[in-house]
Amino acid sequence: MSNYDEDIQFDFFDEPETEEAPRTRRRPRAGGPRRPGPPLRPPTGIVPLARLVGLIAIAIAIVVAFVFWVGACQGKSKHDEYASYASSVRPLASGSNALGSKFASSFTSATKQADLVTSLQQYAQQEQQEYDQAQQIRPPGPLRQIHQQLVDAIELRAKGLAALSAALAEWNPKSDASTSSTTESLAAQGELLVASDVVWEQLYRGPATQQLKTEGVTGVVIPKSALVPNTDLVSARAFGILLQHLKGASTGGTPSGTHGDALVSVVANPGNTPLSTTTATTVKVSTNLSFVATVQDSGGSQETGVVVHLTITAGSTTIKRTRTIQLIGPGEQQTATFGNFNLPSAAFGNRATIKVDVAPVPGETNVSNNTATYTVFFTLS
Repeated sequence: MSNYDEDIQFDFFDEPETEEAPRTRRRPRAGGPRRPGPPLRPPTGIVPLARLVGLIAIAIAIVVAFVFWVGACQGKSKHDEYASYASSVRPLASGSNALGSKFASSFTSATKQADLVTSLQQYAQQEQQEYDQAQQIRPPGPLRQIHQQLVDAIELRAKGLAALSAALAEWNPKSDASTSSTTESLAAQGELLVASDVVWEQLYRGPATQQLKTEGVTGVVIPKSALVPNTDLVSARAFGILLQHLKGASTGGTPSGTHGDALVSVVANPGNTPLSTTTATTVKVSTNLSFVATVQDSGGSQETGVVVHLTITAGSTTIKRTRTIQLIGPGEQQTATFGNFNLPSAAFGNRATIKVDVAPVPGETNVSNNTATYTVFFTLS
């Protein structure tokens, strides 16, 4: 091996030593190195708990208020629904009530067969119109079946009036046999009218009123309705008298028979104290003071629209009242009640008079028993 080979040095493998990049050092915290401590916990105490309770209370109050509001809205809606229904029924009830007064007046004042037949036909048409209107009414759900009784009652009225008109139209005044059979037929049809009033009151109005109570609806009144003000009006006896009157007036003359009314008695209430025409009567006055006059049909005919007047005279003060007896039959007694008095101070301790007068009915000739005057002394009860 030559010396030349020994002199060869492989210096290119040698590299200068490298230095590591200096690390960034954190500044020590004041007070020395930090010691490990317990982990952080959410704040506790009275204030956060109170806030939570307050939020819960507010939420509960909102829910309760909402429930009450919903309930109130539902209650109001139900009340309005039933009130609207009653308002729809009311014209039907009042229409039949008014028709009943016309019906009674027509039967007791009719002088011609043809006129009465025409009137009954018109009444039947009016009830038929009410029947159609009743079918158009949409009652609340719980009243649907009950409302059908109202429809049935009006249907009975329409059929009864039409049947009365037809039976009377077929009557032959010159035939006694026809008069007898017509009387029976009229009485049978009159029973339909009486039944209609029973259906309205017992099968419709009563159950409907009870249903309102069940539903908790207050302040809503189901109206009353009666086509026949007095069942005697459609009795066989009443129809017999009617045909006799029409028979006597078949040529347009004056109805036969006697007519008249008489004043029977007058009492003061409360206490049912009878007044006397010969001696003074002491009348105790209270908030419900009233006078009841009893009137009797002294003729042989039914009378309608009998007007009764009462006049109280105390010093310079005069109080007048008027009542009307709708229907009264031969020999029958009916009463007229007068109330709602506000007597002046001058009426107490001094002599006062009460006069009651029954107005004469058409055809009445004897009016001597229609009027009476009573002397009274008013005292506080």
